[in-house]
Amino acid sequence: MTTGEKLALLRKKKGITQEKLSELLLVSRQSVSRWELDAAFPETDKLIKLSKLFECSTDVSLNYYYKFIRECGYFFLATSVGGQPRLRPMGMIYSNGESLFMASDKSKSLYADLIKNPKVEIASYNSNTHKWLRISGTVEIEKSTGIKEIMMEIYPNLKNAYLYCDESQLVIYKLCINEIGLK
Repeated sequence: MTTGEKLALLRKKKGITQEKLSELLLVSRQSVSRWELDAAFPETDKLIKLSKLFECSTDVSLNYYYKFIRECGYFFLATSVGGQPRLRPMGMIYSNGESLFMASDKSKSLYADLIKNPKVEIASYNSNTHKWLRISGTVEIEKSTGIKEIMMEIYPNLKNAYLYCDESQLVIYKLCINEIGLK
């Protein structure tokens, strides 16, 4: 079931028309229709309102963004180092439905940069849909070994890289999301 189909189902279960939902969210009825047809995706503030209205979690949206990035195959991580922007291509990302996680190595400059300034932005472009996804927030080091193990299973090259060397060099970051935009 797609995100749009889930949205339509939740709306119908509540007995709300597209017109009424559009009034509640201060958007056009066409916007609601486009969401339900998977032609567009609600912005973050609308997702939060939808989750409250339909009494469901926002993990549907997080999974959508995760799939978007995975379909692109990579994303760019923007950081600020000494007041200067730094852009890095990245590829390893995971979502457990509640949070997004990224993997890196403590020996890389990224680790030191994020310790100094944990503010980041992720950007990913889907060349098939011609849409950009931007996620801003802060990162914190994920201490759970379970997430690390899952990421090593998802990404065999990550597992191979740390199989025979010091696994303590592998660091997993949890992204604390402030804002999401899809255009």
